[in-house]
Amino acid sequence: MSAVRGGPGGRLFAAALSAELLKLRTLRSTWWTLAAVVGLSVGIGYLYGSVIKGNYDDFGATPDWDPVGYGFAGTNVAQLALVCFGVLAVGAEYTTGTVRASLTAVPRRGVFGAAKLTAVAVTAFAVTLPTAFVTFAAAQGAMGERQNAALGDPGAVRATVGLAVYLTMLCLISAAVTMMLRSTVLALGILVPLFFIVSDILAHLPGVGSVARYLPSVAGAQILRVVPDDRIDVGTWGGLAVLLLWTAAALCGGLVTLRRRDA
Repeated sequence: MSAVRGGPGGRLFAAALSAELLKLRTLRSTWWTLAAVVGLSVGIGYLYGSVIKGNYDDFGATPDWDPVGYGFAGTNVAQLALVCFGVLAVGAEYTTGTVRASLTAVPRRGVFGAAKLTAVAVTAFAVTLPTAFVTFAAAQGAMGERQNAALGDPGAVRATVGLAVYLTMLCLISAAVTMMLRSTVLALGILVPLFFIVSDILAHLPGVGSVARYLPSVAGAQILRVVPDDRIDVGTWGGLAVLLLWTAAALCGGLVTLRRRDA
């Protein structure tokens, strides 16, 4: 009997996921924000590489030089677009009130929430993974052979795939927080300063820095580096673990809120 009950549940999730992916494809904000992710990542990566080219004495000659991590520095701007994508993917239905129609079509709120968050994650990762490799190629190509890195160098593939994982996790956190707050404006008002202003400032302040370094955007960014940042003591895999814990907590909070609060 359990197998019989599980079958319809699986089909319901598949149908809900298909519907959520269709919603994302039909939203203009999806195309604009994801196009911005690609353009900003590749464009700024190329600009960073161009600045470095010919300045080997200032960059490449230092012991802590990390061409991979520096080439991905432009993603600090690109991730803003991906945060907006995660927020709008969830918040649009609350803003327009169409979430009620969605819950009528999929009354099992856990299934509905899981399908929506899965659709966000699948879409984000499908875009950021190829973008990460193109960004790597653009940045390293612009740097020149004297100070750049090759994809076959130790840690380069890990950092490149890690970029896609990092961006996808931040996107999921953004979507889950929006599911908790049920407001696009409020979610952006909290997440944008947290990820792009507060985290970096707090991480380098005496006294609070040791705690602030465990914020998701600070700890998680360590996976983008080949040469560890001595100022952040969590390390590559520790930073990824911290980011995954933040993501899991946000997802649980979003799903619990969806199940317990009225639409």
